[in-house]
Amino acid sequence: MVEFGGWDMPVEYSGVGDEHLAVRTRAGLFDVSHMGEIELAGRDALAAVQKLTSNDASRLAHHQAQYSALTTPSGTFIDDVLTYKLGEEHFMLVVNAANIIKDFNWITSQISNSGDVVAVNTSSRYALLALQGPAARDVLQTLTGINLSELKYYWFTTGEIASVAGTISRTGYTGEDGFEVFVPPAAAERVWDAILNAGKAAGVVPAGLAARDTLRLEAAMRLYGNDMDETTTVLEADLGWIVGWKKDGFTGAEALRRQKAEGVGRKLVGFEVLDRGIARQGHLVFVDGAQAGVVTSGTQTPFLKKAIGMAYLPAERTTPGTEFEVDVRGRRLRAQVVSMPFYKRPR
Repeated sequence: MVEFGGWDMPVEYSGVGDEHLAVRTRAGLFDVSHMGEIELAGRDALAAVQKLTSNDASRLAHHQAQYSALTTPSGTFIDDVLTYKLGEEHFMLVVNAANIIKDFNWITSQISNSGDVVAVNTSSRYALLALQGPAARDVLQTLTGINLSELKYYWFTTGEIASVAGTISRTGYTGEDGFEVFVPPAAAERVWDAILNAGKAAGVVPAGLAARDTLRLEAAMRLYGNDMDETTTVLEADLGWIVGWKKDGFTGAEALRRQKAEGVGRKLVGFEVLDRGIARQGHLVFVDGAQAGVVTSGTQTPFLKKAIGMAYLPAERTTPGTEFEVDVRGRRLRAQVVSMPFYKRPR
């Protein structure tokens, strides 16, 4: 157990490798109740969300979600978020645990003159459980009357899960198919136990923070505080696809449009270590012998069995196949830029 964002969080239950492989081949259950929820409601809620976030929330249908970002005027990250459309005048942003208060203060300051809209930090109303892996659908289906086969990726619905009223979202942070389940905190233990019991025959295991990190890295999913923060823009993080380029101005739009036209000076890339060794967060990166940045995320992955990572490189050195060096405890290891994601689940 470790302290994380003000919570006591499990790093591992049965071991990182075991949990990682369970999610890739069967399913794993994560308690991610530390994530925050901020809701915006009112006649002008959509306009407020459009101003606050980079993606185009006007394209969302009722019960649909999208990946997005809260951005500064410079186009850098306040946070990365999931935007849920709960109703025509009601949206929910799921934010990172360590950023809840910062995000809420930013949101309220930005919408103070935005008309009929109010923001409420509703994080205490939700526990969030994530069942991820190829067996997730069949296991969860035994506990709900909702037809999970009809629930599309990045859509959500409401109903009962193990006789508890809640929300089921076909989302996740592992690169696998799976579901995130929002339930009242008082019922969280009951739903957790029901999912593990229902998944016992399928080999479902509880999984902790460490496996969540190795799984998301294989899937090239960025981690706020590592791969992006208030010093990195959405385009530098190679996430231009979460920008609604055609929508009216949002905070940071001008800076991002200018950067798109002029090109970025650096970009986040995926890499594999070619020599024997593991590159980890904070290790220095060298291009042509000169320091060019640091590793933002890195590990030896249990499933791919490779040392992989992400780092910012000069834009002209980001083509797949380009080699550079990583300093691992005084040793310069050769690394090579590769396309992301590192892992794609079988369809």
